[in-house]
Amino acid sequence: MSLSVNNLTKVYGHQTAVNNISFSVEAGEIVGFLGPNGAGKSTTMKIATGFLPPTSGQVVVDGFDVATQPLEVKRATGYLPEHNPLYLDLYVHEYLRFVGGLYGMRGKKLKMRVEEMIGMCGLEHEQNKKIEALSKGFRQRVGLAQALLHDPSVLILDEPTSGLDPNQLMEIRKLIKTISANKTVIFSTHIMQEVQALCDRVVLINRGNLVADDKLQNLLQKRQGLVTVVVQFEEPVNVALITTLPDVADVESVSETTLRVTAKAGADIRPALFRFAADNHLSLVGLKQEESSLENIFKDLTAEHTKA
Repeated sequence: MSLSVNNLTKVYGHQTAVNNISFSVEAGEIVGFLGPNGAGKSTTMKIATGFLPPTSGQVVVDGFDVATQPLEVKRATGYLPEHNPLYLDLYVHEYLRFVGGLYGMRGKKLKMRVEEMIGMCGLEHEQNKKIEALSKGFRQRVGLAQALLHDPSVLILDEPTSGLDPNQLMEIRKLIKTISANKTVIFSTHIMQEVQALCDRVVLINRGNLVADDKLQNLLQKRQGLVTVVVQFEEPVNVALITTLPDVADVESVSETTLRVTAKAGADIRPALFRFAADNHLSLVGLKQEESSLENIFKDLTAEHTKA
């Protein structure tokens, strides 16, 4: 087991950022760490990398306790924070040599490792440029290179694809897939397509609480029995009335005239919606069933927990 989070809690004053969460990531896994803004993802990652102390609980990385063995944890962990902290006035190769030196690499070993990371991360044509001259995509590559430089067993990436254009997204996605072959990777993102493209498993938190921890395919299958339709009326509609219809499990207001309505397992609510429109003299202009997707699972699970 490369990463184990046990009953982790972090409290700031009267606010609980992370509330007694537990999960583990096995060697060789790529796990998507998901949650809305402010859910506690970055706080959890900062604790796991030794940048923040927990209020209670334990994080073990590659057999080392974050609280009592922080140096060993840092040697075992590669970390790319959400806001990639690079020295913009350094050249790419110069920066990577500097980082390698911090990890105790010297001479030929350092030179060879820097060259290897430059090649792996596609920085051959950028290595003699100052970091300040690089695009966001290449800066993320430099961030990944520094996280990998000391050959860590665990890689923790916080929003590694944030702010990238579609081409850069594909390049970074391919790079993460390549480097994950013999490492444990956990990364947070709000881009669901990245999770579906890269991950076999998802850990989802909301308001500091663990909401789901399961294989992606299992989550998709669990929601297949729940049908969600997007219904659009010409006139504003009373959401409270829709919630009283038989077999309605949840209603989300998209706009004054458009709703996402989720049926109870196995139920078809479309006939009831047609009758509702007729009985209330509403013009029904659109009714479309949504396919089961990670975006919808994300919405449903976080909404369920918020209500609870």
